[in-house]
Amino acid sequence: MIIQATAYPTLSLALGSGKRSLPQSLFLAAAGSLLLWASAKIQIPFYPVPMTMQTFVVLFLGFALGPRLGAATLLLYLAEGLAGLPVFAGTPEKGLGLAYMAGPTGGYLAGFVAAAYVTGWCAERGFDRHFATAALAAFAGLAVLYLLGLGWLGTLVGWGKPLLDFGLLPFLPAEALKLALLAAVLPLAWKGVPKS
Repeated sequence: MIIQATAYPTLSLALGSGKRSLPQSLFLAAAGSLLLWASAKIQIPFYPVPMTMQTFVVLFLGFALGPRLGAATLLLYLAEGLAGLPVFAGTPEKGLGLAYMAGPTGGYLAGFVAAAYVTGWCAERGFDRHFATAALAAFAGLAVLYLLGLGWLGTLVGWGKPLLDFGLLPFLPAEALKLALLAAVLPLAWKGVPKS
């Protein structure tokens, strides 16, 4: 099975001459899940909480792979975690498998899949070619991610708690930095793609 390029091919399709076979898709999904695993384990000191590059990689995978393969890559990552592999931030110290995934970060993990799909959908419409539209698409992906994350967190700990103080506000400075970096990197990456 060969995947053909859309009107606006994603980076992975453009670099692959506009086509991608099933083995290539499987390789990209596996490589993407490994990249996400690594991004969860590297913490960068940041105020007010340490920063990982997970959300950057989630959004990048959506942009680079497109909505279907991007979401499938994130589902593979979640399956690895469900199987008990220590792929998530804070594992194995904070638990493994379903016990970890059903905890406070479970909604954010589900949000990873949705965010990759959203940014991939935007990439297929050319949003990743310019800073402003890439930033807008990345913001849309982050909004969906945090909406699902906060929804699960509220269900788990109760809606009377200051959810934004726990699950959103401490992360905004780092997310803004990652969003700006991603929006700057994507157009530069497209400049390096050979013209067909």
